[in-house]
Amino acid sequence: MTDSPQRRPVIRAVSFDDAGAAIGRLLEIALPPTRAAETGASSKIADFLLAWWDGLDCGHFPILHLCNVDAIIAEDMLTIMAYLAQQSTVYADAWGYNDAMGVLWERYRAPA
Repeated sequence: MTDSPQRRPVIRAVSFDDAGAAIGRLLEIALPPTRAAETGASSKIADFLLAWWDGLDCGHFPILHLCNVDAIIAEDMLTIMAYLAQQSTVYADAWGYNDAMGVLWERYRAPA
C-alpha cells in the first residue's frame, strides 16, 4: 500500500490547550504538597512524564501503567500522546512546566 496513513479525527481534535491542561492535571497528582499525600498513581504519572521529558536518562513508561491508573488519568496520558502524534518534538516546557518537571525529577529520579 503506497497511500499515506489517514489522520485520525481523535488525534486531530487534541489541541495545544487540551494537552497543556492534561499535563497540569497530571502534575497535580504526581506532585502533591507532601510525599505522604502521594497516591499509587503518582509514581506512574511521574514515569509517564519523565519518560517523555528524557526517556534515556529518566527511564521508560511501561504501557501497562495505563491499565493501572484511574480512567481519567489514563485519558489525560492519552490526550498528551495524541497531541504528540501531531507535534512530536514538543515538551512540557512549551506549556511553562519546565520548573515543575525539574521538581518531578528531583522527587522521583534524583540520586538518594
